[in-house]
Amino acid sequence: MNVPLLDLKLQYRALKSELDAAVHGVVESQYFILGPEVERMEKLMSAYIGCTHSYGVSSGTDALLLALMALDIGPGDEVIVPTYSFFATAGVVSRLQATPVFVDVDPVTFNIDPKALDVKVTSRTKAVVPVHLYGQSADMDGVMEVAQRHGLRVIEDGAQAIGVHYKDGRKVGTIGDIGCFSFFPSKNLGCFGDGGLVTTNDPALAERMRVLRVHGMDPKYYHKFIGGNFRIDALQAAVLSVKLPHLDAWSARRRENAALYTELFRSHGVSEGAGRTAYDAKNRVLLPASVYASSGVLNHHIYNQYVIRTERRDALRAHVTAKGIGNDIYYPVPFHAQECFRPLGQGNDFPVSNRAAAESLALPIFPELTREQIEYVAASVAEFLKLG
Repeated sequence: MNVPLLDLKLQYRALKSELDAAVHGVVESQYFILGPEVERMEKLMSAYIGCTHSYGVSSGTDALLLALMALDIGPGDEVIVPTYSFFATAGVVSRLQATPVFVDVDPVTFNIDPKALDVKVTSRTKAVVPVHLYGQSADMDGVMEVAQRHGLRVIEDGAQAIGVHYKDGRKVGTIGDIGCFSFFPSKNLGCFGDGGLVTTNDPALAERMRVLRVHGMDPKYYHKFIGGNFRIDALQAAVLSVKLPHLDAWSARRRENAALYTELFRSHGVSEGAGRTAYDAKNRVLLPASVYASSGVLNHHIYNQYVIRTERRDALRAHVTAKGIGNDIYYPVPFHAQECFRPLGQGNDFPVSNRAAAESLALPIFPELTREQIEYVAASVAEFLKLG
């Protein structure tokens, strides 16, 4: 059996008539840059996320870059980021000639560890970027407590977590100063190319980001400061407006798929490991956990990725690949081990991130997976463990 890691064609077929009509409408209008479609999408996003201001931008990376620019991050400043994430989280800091300062992550959620964050704050620290990795919120109570105590600004990297609730029901992207999202096609809410979003409840930051998005220009051809070309295309905005009403249903389906994986792994006698403590991963798999689920709000984990951990990750990957099962490693090299960041000299004292990079494997989780496909994946993983 063939089980792809992701199949976007299935989603497109289900919404083909609506999506084709939306794209055709933009083509007919010949209004491609900003304009009514973008404004409509931004209003829908603000209502969905629960913020007062949303601006569509050119990518999730540019959302982070724009947020840092709005906070005047630059040379001499330090920005604390988890060392285990997608490269953009740290890369944008260096692009502004500021210094990314790396911290370790929680062993269950893979999100920033507030205790590790606290000890890295210096007089030069200006901001922190918690990442809501794989579709689950970081410990925002812990992050905000540290940030408020030290006077830091908070930029939430929600690239993989649009629609995710924190434990008190607030959605990510509304808790810190600025929220950043990605609409890369593989995300839970993806467009037909690159796209992103910045969110805030601060009117002054909102106005600054609005102007920075168009080269710092306001009014036309008059530049108060230097910005960038961070505009989202009207075509992408139209696609997102069609898809957004379906997002919660897709996230629910991902949660159902994750629950089925857990049920099947247990039925195969696969141990789930020992939670936050050390575990003998050789004959066990540590399954993803929704740590805030007890509060009764559904969207605490939307499983942008379904990531398991095992000590024999590379051998397991070879096994499931041979079985025709799509998979990937998110992420094999933490920031502190990346060649471009070695001159920062931040060492290798990140045991949780190092282990996650060596043990993590993403399995198929997209909404259109069939029960038969999930059963096949679970059986194949269980077969490998029993062979060991």
